[in-house]
Amino acid sequence: MSFDLVLFGGTGDLTWRKLMPALFQAFRHGSLPGGGRIIGVARDELSDDGYRELIQSRFEAVEGAKRPTPEEFKKFAALLYYQRMDLSRTEDYAKLAELLTQRDASTVVMYLATAPALFTQVVEQIAAAGLNGPKTRVVLEKPLGHDLASNRAINKAVCKVLAEHQVFRIDHYLGKPSVQNLFAMRFGNALFEPIWRREHIANIEITIGEDLGVEKRGAFYDQTGALRDMVQNHALQLVCAIGMEPPINAHADAIRDEKLKVLRALKPWTPEAIGLHAIRGQYTAGTAYGERVQGYRDEPGVDPESRTETFVALRTEIANWRWAGVPLYIRTGKRLASRDAHIAVNFKPTPHAIFRAPTNAFNKLVINLQPKDGLELHMLAQAQDGRHRSNNGHRYAGPQLAPVQLDLDFDKRFGSERVGAYERLLLDVIDGRLNLFVRSDEQEEAWRWVEPLIDSWASDGPPRPYAAGTWGPSASSAMIARDGFAWSEEL
Repeated sequence: MSFDLVLFGGTGDLTWRKLMPALFQAFRHGSLPGGGRIIGVARDELSDDGYRELIQSRFEAVEGAKRPTPEEFKKFAALLYYQRMDLSRTEDYAKLAELLTQRDASTVVMYLATAPALFTQVVEQIAAAGLNGPKTRVVLEKPLGHDLASNRAINKAVCKVLAEHQVFRIDHYLGKPSVQNLFAMRFGNALFEPIWRREHIANIEITIGEDLGVEKRGAFYDQTGALRDMVQNHALQLVCAIGMEPPINAHADAIRDEKLKVLRALKPWTPEAIGLHAIRGQYTAGTAYGERVQGYRDEPGVDPESRTETFVALRTEIANWRWAGVPLYIRTGKRLASRDAHIAVNFKPTPHAIFRAPTNAFNKLVINLQPKDGLELHMLAQAQDGRHRSNNGHRYAGPQLAPVQLDLDFDKRFGSERVGAYERLLLDVIDGRLNLFVRSDEQEEAWRWVEPLIDSWASDGPPRPYAAGTWGPSASSAMIARDGFAWSEEL
């Protein structure tokens, strides 16, 4: 199957950090279909060879194992082309159309790795140039808008010139192998489904922690914040994967129908709930990697008086028959104590205790997303020494339980068979598979749920400060402690 992949923003940060390395890995693995062209589009004055040299120089920043050898890049570079374009000029789209009609590729993918503010303009120009035919697929990067109204406006403009099945709204968390294995674990096995409900689960925690600051994205991040950047998309997609009912089949719309039901079942925000169950923070100077780092307001591109949140912690519930009453905790932030993303499903204790166990020991399932990739099942087993000491120091007979865990490391098990998130998603776009992409009504429902938080925080005071290298404001721990629980690292 021949394809043309057009990267709008072809010299930008996302292209060289994520997309080109992913495309190269697909090329290296032999999974990228033959007869393809990758066409970078940007305003820079570059030739095809100049673009190839630029991309090769960018690969120097890629980690060693994923970096091409000179011989590998020479072969990969044969796929790379460049087209200079001003995205506001109609005549430049006509030149792109001329380039694409030089051959009859079976699939044309337009990847909009640009600012979301340009999405409407670009898709309208694509249509005006006649590039929105049935073989065209358009990929939209997040965040798709900055609120519900802007999201609707973008989707309306896109769906005016493209059919829904031609639109691939990407959320790279859905391409992570561990998230795909969450679906496989739930719906490909009979083990957990009978206990995947309120009668057996005490609470669920989703943590997406980053130890880095905003790096070179200060200006962008200051207009976005953690709620829009992480919660509205990544975190809520994880909520859907955990909470959805089994779909009738593995087709894209069957899966997305069930995810939509979860989003609609999330408890709506009230002023009282926001005050109790929504915490926002902003990192100040602290210690990371053993070195002193600056606070958020001192980062390049950030307003020195910024009130943008770099940390969010939320408590909510899925208000339906399966999940009613089960607290769901979401936490994400920058400059936290470690780079750690996981989902912890904490099960209720046994109804009647006949063994003695450590105070904080309980059964839980942990789905590790990063940096580790796999599942951990935490259980209790009898300790080798089956006796306890009582408070007065005397021993008594009786079994003593100790925590143990079963660790399923997918990287070790599948090794070279594993592919990265963007590699998987790019191949799915070329093949036309929509299962791991977000439908417009899902996005709207997610924006609708977070919008009361956006509105409330816009008129609220500054975020709570927290030192870089910690796990966020103490109010986050207090919030979960009111329910008698604690975040994973506090147990």
